[in-house]
Amino acid sequence: MSWLNYHHLLYFWTVARAGSIAKAGEELHLAQPTISSQLKLLEESLGHKLFERQGRKLVLTDVGRTVMRYADEIFRLGNELKNVVAGLPTGQQLRLNVGVLDVIPKLVAEQLLKPALEAGPSLRIICREGPLPQLLASLALHELDVVLADAPSSEPVSVRSFNHLLGKCGVSFFAAKQLSHLKKDFPRSLDAAPMLLPSDESSVRRSLDLWFERQNLRPLIAGDFDDSALLQAFGQSGHGVFALPSVIESQVERDYNCSVIGRTDEIETCFYAITVERRLRHPAVVAIAEAARSQIFSV
Repeated sequence: MSWLNYHHLLYFWTVARAGSIAKAGEELHLAQPTISSQLKLLEESLGHKLFERQGRKLVLTDVGRTVMRYADEIFRLGNELKNVVAGLPTGQQLRLNVGVLDVIPKLVAEQLLKPALEAGPSLRIICREGPLPQLLASLALHELDVVLADAPSSEPVSVRSFNHLLGKCGVSFFAAKQLSHLKKDFPRSLDAAPMLLPSDESSVRRSLDLWFERQNLRPLIAGDFDDSALLQAFGQSGHGVFALPSVIESQVERDYNCSVIGRTDEIETCFYAITVERRLRHPAVVAIAEAARSQIFSV
């Protein structure tokens, strides 16, 4: 087993931050040929090119960006270690880089993430939202610690991912005041009623379509939305009935001035934490999972 040469990693890290070998040489007080040779040795030990030249500039490759993220963390921890040994306050925040699937309702995402913030005052959450393939690609590159999704990962990614079920619940149907009459004779009242639905890519949309078919209902699809917040804004304005996880019923009624016109447990909405680790290790992710399973959902 060959150990990583941290001097080589330091030279790489300095070049990446400085933007050129010349500037890194000035910062490190080393000749350019020395730095170039050390970078070449690092690339040979890793088996990948870390930089590519674009004109006069050095640009990180995909592997180089991954190495840079690890180098950032390694040297951050090194500085923290010096401060701890010196008896100085670290002044460092624990960070949680989390990806949230764009179709997950914001109120659900907030409930899931809230226990992480309450677990310790020094946590900083960095949230990214997007479609599942994009978030899983970032997870594979270690840009994210966890992805919150409404379905288990089945996307092809460069590293294996693990699905941790956080919980599940039924679905409630909401409507603004002008559509509150649909509460009578639910679910038959949904036939030909205007509906606002998540996009075809979401798992809950597929479940809703199957449920409508089983109930022999043909609602009028008034809108399809990738973004859950936009869907709820249209629902709040009375443009159609919309369905959300029952676990956030009270918050939706309070915040969106809408009423529940019906609910069903025949449609299950599930929520997962997807990580590159079989066992959850990040303390904030552990807090999220424990609170979800014991306080928010049933598993």
